[in-house]
Amino acid sequence: IQSDVKFNDLGLLIIDEEHRFGVGQKEKIKQLRANIDILTLTATPIPRTLNMAMNGIRDLSIISTPPARRLSIKTFVRQNDDLVVREAILREILFLYHLQELKVLAKVRLNLSLFY
Repeated sequence: IQSDVKFNDLGLLIIDEEHRFGVGQKEKIKQLRANIDILTLTATPIPRTLNMAMNGIRDLSIISTPPARRLSIKTFVRQNDDLVVREAILREILFLYHLQELKVLAKVRLNLSLFY
């Protein structure tokens, strides 16, 4: 929430992953709180927020079942192969590349940048 952003008629604020907000941003949200409804979404609530929910200070809803037709995440562990890495980068939304040693980071970064 930036100081130069002005809301015309804000009625609902949706916060995803509250733990990513800093103290200053949370203070600005507190200033808005009296006039609007706030919906906070998280898979891992911060302790203070969880405590407030458990003590009835905040409302709490739990979604305990996955959405209908949800596709499960597929994880593959493979040997280093440039063709497989390139295909994964071009096809996937999320791609994780594990390094055993930091000393090869510059070389790996250069190789991966060739695939974009």
